[in-house]
Amino acid sequence: MATGVENAEKSTAHRLSVAPMMEWTDRHCRVFHRLMTRRAMLYTEMVTSAAVLHGPKHRLLDYSAVEHPVALQLGGSDPRELAEATRIARDWGYDEINLNVGCPSDRVQSGCFGAVLMERPALVAECVAAMRAEADVPVTVKCRIGVDEQDPELVLPDFLEKVSAAGVSHFIIHARKAWLKGLSPKENREIPPLNYDLVLRMKAAFPHLTICINGGITSLEQAKALLDQGLDGVMLGRAAYHDPSSVLVGADALWGDAAGLDAFGAVEAMRPYIQIHIAEGGRLHQITRHMLGTFTGRPGARGWRRVLSERANKPGAGLEVLDAALAELHLAASAA
Repeated sequence: MATGVENAEKSTAHRLSVAPMMEWTDRHCRVFHRLMTRRAMLYTEMVTSAAVLHGPKHRLLDYSAVEHPVALQLGGSDPRELAEATRIARDWGYDEINLNVGCPSDRVQSGCFGAVLMERPALVAECVAAMRAEADVPVTVKCRIGVDEQDPELVLPDFLEKVSAAGVSHFIIHARKAWLKGLSPKENREIPPLNYDLVLRMKAAFPHLTICINGGITSLEQAKALLDQGLDGVMLGRAAYHDPSSVLVGADALWGDAAGLDAFGAVEAMRPYIQIHIAEGGRLHQITRHMLGTFTGRPGARGWRRVLSERANKPGAGLEVLDAALAELHLAASAA
């Protein structure tokens, strides 16, 4: 069982975090990200409470101890089920348990959880109260500013007031509405306008709460500017996945620390992890698919992606494929 980080680290880990992203932020992705930042909070993909209760627990909840600080995101709307999932997850030693009140996908809506819960703050309060009763780490909520025809100016403060009354003091707010009908999950990340000002006003209105912001943040400079305006934390999403070195290398400066490994250093440091994974029957592409954007914007990045995309999925693929992909970068650099 992995052990949690020290309290001093947990209290500041939220200054920068990497968002939970389905099919992306699995345990291999998080190990790679951790090599570039020792400090940022990493989030799992959303796991439904029903899956934790009835599914393969070790496959769903296992992770590497190097990932700390790491948070588990749960999805659900049944207080008893969420409480039991929280109790089970306690044995895994996560540093935080987060409730998803932001995902707008049809599958999530059909289960009455995710962003649709913005319409039911009393139920969310009941859920987090039940989770807190079983948790030995903070329970947090990731939400939207509203859904559909709701007025975020009215809905969001009411939501924060009702849910915080149940004992939650940490909210990650995606600064967009979610449209539950008519927009795909991808469109819901791009089309509804961002409203950073509303999130900033919520921090002013609820100074006792930890308020973190998510949505459309693509650089460390942008993150620092938001922190300087009084927010407690910034959550990065797709920028951290598609161009991790630009936003994660150097991120530890937000805590006054030296930078983690650079892109080449992180790739080299993944070698032992990759070897163990393959020796245990895993496939190379299960790890390298999360590394495709490592050298975005640099000479040879296209060749790096091509080699990994074409060869990492083949039977028997190993570190020689990684070496071939790195050779594309070195060749491009020497030709520049």
